[in-house]
Amino acid sequence: MPATRRPLQPLPLAATVLTGTVALYMALVAFGNITDFGTNQAFVQHVLAMDTTFKDPDLMWRSIESPTLQNIAYVLIIVWETVAAVLLIGGTVLWAREVRGGAGYAGPRRLSTIGLLMVLLLFGAGFMAVGGEWFAMWQSKSWNGLDAAARNVVLAGVALVVVQLRGADER
Repeated sequence: MPATRRPLQPLPLAATVLTGTVALYMALVAFGNITDFGTNQAFVQHVLAMDTTFKDPDLMWRSIESPTLQNIAYVLIIVWETVAAVLLIGGTVLWAREVRGGAGYAGPRRLSTIGLLMVLLLFGAGFMAVGGEWFAMWQSKSWNGLDAAARNVVLAGVALVVVQLRGADER
């Protein structure tokens, strides 16, 4: 007797697509930072050094001018991006299995949630709060990544909300 398939559920399909979109983005970001290390290394160095801000003496004590510390921060960012990408790819694969008729949504939801929270922490807490406010990145005309960070926070946030929704088949 053939296995019965449950009807296609729109929420798991949306969770698959959104998780996969963020996974692809994070994988490409990590890959780009690994294969073209210098481009975003310069970004991190300028933000941490605060050398393109208004140079307010009341803020400049926050700057990190040590190339070693700047590079450590950049490598940690790349590791964080890579781990998030791997988790999100795993979550996408698990969601795709569930869309086709699996055992439940707990596994894909858990993996996707961890990966998406990592993205939110990186771009929300890391780039927007720490980079934008602590290191006054908003003051820089040439090294301001706040708009890009905000786009990433929105995408990951929407994906996280969809991942957390319960479908009709889960009630």
